[in-house]
Parts: sequence; structure tokens; C-alpha cells
Amino acid sequence: MFFSEVIYVDLTQIGKFIAELRKEQGLTQEQFGDKVGVTNKTVSRWETGKYLPPADVLLSISEMFNVSINEILSGRRLTNEEYKQAAENNLTQTIKDSSFALKDKIEFYKKKWLKEHIAIMVFIGICIIGVFVAGFVLKNSLLGYIAILMLIMAHGWRNNTMMAYIEKNAYDGSGMK
Repeated sequence: MFFSEVIYVDLTQIGKFIAELRKEQGLTQEQFGDKVGVTNKTVSRWETGKYLPPADVLLSISEMFNVSINEILSGRRLTNEEYKQAAENNLTQTIKDSSFALKDKIEFYKKKWLKEHIAIMVFIGICIIGVFVAGFVLKNSLLGYIAILMLIMAHGWRNNTMMAYIEKNAYDGSGMK
């Protein structure tokens, strides 16, 4: 098979290549992990093809082992002729994969926000129910309308703050610092 026919990122091959590079330097997974700031279990996950190292770590690996990021993403050392095609293939695949990764990030941060704010949402819900019940018991329709207004406002607050949190973390990453 010619290299130009390969148009996907093979995590298993990348992992084997990272393991090969690490072993060439005589590093254990733990020593390598310490150098790039992760645990040996994370290194193991990379080397078994379960995960791809994040971009900043790929850059560190590239510098540490004196290989290009294209070579890492190709899972092998490249000749000059193969390099241009690998660059195009890897960039194309990264763009395709990143759209799915963004959807995953959005779902992750949405769930995370909900977990972090469940107590306040329950409190607001209890307050709204309390106002509604008070309106029913006191036969005061104005309190019922206020409860409905509170529900709409609470929904708007939840949606706006959750989306701001997602944008801050999933899109630009500024919330992760």
C-alpha cells in the first residue's frame, strides 16, 4: 500500500510509534509522563491507541524526540516525498475529527455545568413552587402569574449562563486556565 492511500489517523499506529520513540530514548512510561506532565496511565492509553495526545503534548513530543507532528500523526518516520502528502492527509483528518470533538466538548461542558449548578436550580425550583402554591392557597392569581414569570426568568438564566460557560470552555478554552 502506498502512503498516499492512507487518509485516516490510526491511533494504534500512532501509539506504537510514540512507544517506539520513548523506548529509543530509554524512558519508562512514568519518566516520559513526567517529562510531558501526565501520568504513566495516560501514556499507556496513548501507546495502546485509546487516546490521542492533545495538541500541546504532541508539540512537546515532537520537540523531545526530534520528529515532526506529521510523523507522529502518521505513526512512522516519513521520507521527504511522503511528508507533503502526510501533511495534507493529517490536516484533512484533523479538521474532520475536530467537528465531532466540538460536539463532544459541548455535551461534556453542558453536563458539567448542570452538575455544578444543580443545587441552585433546585433552590430556584422550590421557590417557584412555593410562590405558586402560596398563590393557590391564598387564591391570589397574581402570585400564580409571578410564579410563571419566575419560571421563564429562571429558564432564561439557566440557558444563558450555561451557554456562556460552554462557549468559554469548549470554544476558546479560556475557562480551563
